[in-house]
Amino acid sequence: MNQSVFRLTLPILFGYLPLGMAFGVLFTTQLEYAWWAAPLMGILIYAGAGQILAVSLLAVNAGLLEVFVAMFVLNARHLFYGLSLLGQFRGAGWRKLYLIFGLTDETYSLLTSRPRGADRAYEQEVDFRITGFNQFYWVIGCAIGALLGDNVAFDSTGIEFALVALFIVLTLEQFKALGEGFPIWIGAAAAGVSMLLLPPAHQLIGAIALVTGVLLIEYRRARKQHLQEEGNHG
Repeated sequence: MNQSVFRLTLPILFGYLPLGMAFGVLFTTQLEYAWWAAPLMGILIYAGAGQILAVSLLAVNAGLLEVFVAMFVLNARHLFYGLSLLGQFRGAGWRKLYLIFGLTDETYSLLTSRPRGADRAYEQEVDFRITGFNQFYWVIGCAIGALLGDNVAFDSTGIEFALVALFIVLTLEQFKALGEGFPIWIGAAAAGVSMLLLPPAHQLIGAIALVTGVLLIEYRRARKQHLQEEGNHG
């Protein structure tokens, strides 16, 4: 099973290692903490882009409350991820808490797009191992980057682009698996509108709010249409 899980998570490995290293380098070069605090943050918080955001805020002496609020807003989309997977995680036992904790964008994308069989217990075990493998990749990347940043002097400009590249690959994989381009175009349009109308500090929040609103409206429209079709057939 571990071999098949490793193959499934290879795209995440190639994204999380450089991205985790980018976080580790930024952590040790911008903050005055011991290098091991970076992988510890990856273990206890495990927020990906949220951790990079936290480093940026702490580097300009933002308060812990400000960091908490910013990370909560950035990761609020995970609330919707969790709601959509309640049925998939039902009956997972002690694994359920970790499956919820480890639900990142990339893990969610993989869990919702991979082929699944009829054996619920087996598939939940696969989900659990996928989640664990992905966090392991992230923590290792954080540790390597923190050690490099603490011991080697080099120009790390642009290394954070690994996050953008990873999201592009996962978006393409999601499109290939689901064959639905509407959310992608809505996301691109919302990003453009936010860049035009909002200051940089509020563009991400604005884009997320706009996308969420449009998708909720579309969901209600599609659900209403589905119920009407069922009524006509009945």
